[in-house]
Amino acid sequence: MMGKLYHWHKSGIPHSDVKLGYHAWYDSSDMNHSPPALHISKSSAARVVKMVDGNWHLEIPSTTRGGYRLAQLDDHGSLKRGNFLWKPPLTLSLQARVSAEELPGTWGFGLWNDPFSFMFAYNRLVPRFPALPDAIWFFHASPQNYLSLRDDLPVNGFLAATFSSNNVPAALLALASPTLALTLIPGAAQIVRRLLQRVIHQDATLIHTNVTDWHAYMLEWDAGQVRISLDGAYIFETNIVPRGPLSLVIWVDNQFAALPPVGRLKYGTLPNPEPAWMELRDIRLLDHT
Repeated sequence: MMGKLYHWHKSGIPHSDVKLGYHAWYDSSDMNHSPPALHISKSSAARVVKMVDGNWHLEIPSTTRGGYRLAQLDDHGSLKRGNFLWKPPLTLSLQARVSAEELPGTWGFGLWNDPFSFMFAYNRLVPRFPALPDAIWFFHASPQNYLSLRDDLPVNGFLAATFSSNNVPAALLALASPTLALTLIPGAAQIVRRLLQRVIHQDATLIHTNVTDWHAYMLEWDAGQVRISLDGAYIFETNIVPRGPLSLVIWVDNQFAALPPVGRLKYGTLPNPEPAWMELRDIRLLDHT
């Protein structure tokens, strides 16, 4: 099927540096067909760099101290969710490797609706309230994470995963948000977890590969199906399909979250004694519409 191909090419990063807290945003237009902008969000001392050979390098620094550390590329920036760029049918492909098999925190790449943000960006308020998650991605979560609401799915490790949530109005979510505090109380947390299972649908599979080597990753998003492949072989198919529109996201960070069947919600940040980095090349989005 023919469509528009968006492909990141070799070039520098023309940028306007606007620092807001720990965020520094840069714009780059590096794709075919009147490409959308790429945006960089990073914590202090983190790096998101386009190399001379055209590869992207995302890195958070080594430290034993607390605090959130992030290196992220995305194409939503300060857009409202309704103006995110991507809907099915769509194919995302890229090649990637990371610095170690078990990096503290999370890293990954794919498509999402940026569900948890209430943002200030480009010196102005972005009217993007928290939402339930919709996503398709390759996602690595270190052992401190417990990220499945379903008891029959993997909860951490290197995953191919999807989320598809019911369309709950933002006002209703805002009214219900105080109940999330119950996740900090053992027993009550399990009630909230069961409620979330009714509105957040997910599917996932573990991926067994050496992530420090270069691999070719691909996501195929159709209206009724998602297919995910590794090095040209399909490894995951599901009919748990997110609602669009979604945005591209690529990140490395040091945070964890865990909502297990027993106990309470735990979350925080992790030390990373060594720099944690990801390299990417040949990033392509093919819009089949």
